[in-house]
Amino acid sequence: MASVIKGPVYVVGDNIDTDQIIPAEYLNLVPTIPEEYEKLGGYALCGLPESAYPVRYVEPGQLDSAYPIVIAGKNFGCGSSREHAPVALGSAGCRAVVAEGFARIFFRNCMATGELYPCESRDRLCEVLKTGDLVALDLEAGELIQEASGRRWPLKPLGEVKTVIDAGGLFEYARKSGMMAGAGS
Repeated sequence: MASVIKGPVYVVGDNIDTDQIIPAEYLNLVPTIPEEYEKLGGYALCGLPESAYPVRYVEPGQLDSAYPIVIAGKNFGCGSSREHAPVALGSAGCRAVVAEGFARIFFRNCMATGELYPCESRDRLCEVLKTGDLVALDLEAGELIQEASGRRWPLKPLGEVKTVIDAGGLFEYARKSGMMAGAGS
């Protein structure tokens, strides 16, 4: 996997819950069925109130987002334990969420599914960056760089989480590392 992710950001605030990330009405879509996995992306973050987020993460009628990085405040992914939340974001083309903090289950689901990198910021970036700002997220160096200004913000190290996500998630990591039967197959 590439260690630098570049592109425009989509900025949200605090306490973005899993129902805002992927509303319950779409949980009947089965991510292991390719057509349904693709459809999930079209609903990523559609539960956000339009009054607060007039720019949509995925444009109506589309399946992919123009924003490979989501910037968030505290407690991103709170609510239920649905794995569909990181899967929907990943299906839409999200590669990473940079937040002040994550709900523990969302963070674990990012690792388990291998869909996206949950990067924790030491700074409140959701009040500094705006939707559409261009950034470079350097996963190896552990920093986010705003392209227009050159400003840099340190991120907390991902450690072994990056290795698991790079492998494609927990089960792929276990297979590739020989921890599960069928390794290398």
